[in-house]
Amino acid sequence: MSDAVERLVNLALYLADATEPVTAARIKSDVFGYPVDQDEAAFLRMFERDKKDLRAAGFTIEVVDEAGRYQLNRTATFASDLDLSPDETAAVRAAGAAMLADPSFPYPDDLRLALTKISTGFDSDAIQAAARLADEEPARQGAVVAMLADASSRGKRATFGYTNSYGACAPHAVEPYGLFLHDGRWYLVGRDTARDEVRTYTVARIDDVAVDAARPNTPDFARPHDFDVRRFVRLPFQYGPAADEFDAVLSFSPSAAWRAETLRAGQGAIEPDGSGLVWRVPARSPRRLLRFALENGPGIRVTAPLALQTDLRAGLAEVVRLHG
Repeated sequence: MSDAVERLVNLALYLADATEPVTAARIKSDVFGYPVDQDEAAFLRMFERDKKDLRAAGFTIEVVDEAGRYQLNRTATFASDLDLSPDETAAVRAAGAAMLADPSFPYPDDLRLALTKISTGFDSDAIQAAARLADEEPARQGAVVAMLADASSRGKRATFGYTNSYGACAPHAVEPYGLFLHDGRWYLVGRDTARDEVRTYTVARIDDVAVDAARPNTPDFARPHDFDVRRFVRLPFQYGPAADEFDAVLSFSPSAAWRAETLRAGQGAIEPDGSGLVWRVPARSPRRLLRFALENGPGIRVTAPLALQTDLRAGLAEVVRLHG
């Protein structure tokens, strides 16, 4: 944890525990993280930044009297009463520890502050849990997501190199509208300014991100009022150029039919086929479609286009040749 974040967490915990309003001078002496030899002007500048950051994180800090004493407005800060049992508290701590331990998680500082609003007894080092790494270089992916999320929240354009599914890399200038996590991977949705179209980018394929540093407090663009990032969530094989789209058909055996509704995630249409089911769904990546079927089998196979069956047999034959 960085010194600045540790100081913010300490300040949040201190205000949450305070039974009466406190002065800035008392905060300087009681809250660990403010240098003891710091002059008054420097402390007040640091304190103002910290209050601004906590307020941005959802903590309502108020000045209550002419003496300039501060207190946390619990009603406004804690949206509703939260009464967790010991088991529920342990579950929240375990989930939080797992995300904090995952180098691909892009919001560790925000999570630490959020957890102070749930339980003042949280210790991020108290519980160790394994985290699922979705991509190679998870720490880099987390850092990229954090940069893009910040750019999106401030309405700032971003430029980056992007490697498409064919392995070709090209520069892109994008107005980042939002991000989402699906099946362990992060995706960016934004308007490509050169193409003037809203596109979805796999964050793992993004490199060399740069956020417009000019006029940092002035937005470069306005997000469409009807934008909803949920409309862009698709299955892994549905990402790619629109020109590559084709109709795919997958069949579910009777033993696997019960999983069809969950696996399709609202995409395409399912209909009975004898004792099993048939799923008709648009796809853009043949390779990812075959991978999806293999990862979620047995009992699921791609029946159309027919050429994919040939590709699958050839791929499996190569596996057998290489591994015996």
